[in-house]
Amino acid sequence: MKRRADVSLDDLQARAVTCLPRLFGLQMLRLDDAELVMTMAIQPQFLAPNGFLHAASVIALADTACGFATIAHMPQGAENFTTIELKSNFLGTAREGVLHAVARGVHIGRTTQVWDASVLDAGSGKTIALFRCTQMILWPRASTT
Repeated sequence: MKRRADVSLDDLQARAVTCLPRLFGLQMLRLDDAELVMTMAIQPQFLAPNGFLHAASVIALADTACGFATIAHMPQGAENFTTIELKSNFLGTAREGVLHAVARGVHIGRTTQVWDASVLDAGSGKTIALFRCTQMILWPRASTT
């Protein structure tokens, strides 16, 4: 699966400065044909009241990594995309440190894409979560006039 040559890591990072990825301090580390790697430093506000990493924080990282990977792999002429399904399995947690999400394409089609992301504790290499999402590719509507 080839990524679009006209979408760079800098282009994607620029898209993140005014929305949720900025709130979580998400940073992209690498983009290539096979995967996108994103990182998030754990902050106290990302923890649940029980003191463990909040599931929504992990999902924000994984879903954003897969979303940016989708943008980088959209077919020419496609207008945008939207998530139509997501699923997470949580295998561990962290209270501090840095998380990495590695998004890999499973199906890169013209109308849908399926992405898997592994969320890892960067310090220990331990898998925190496995994530899968399905993206619907949005095409321009035909003119009705």
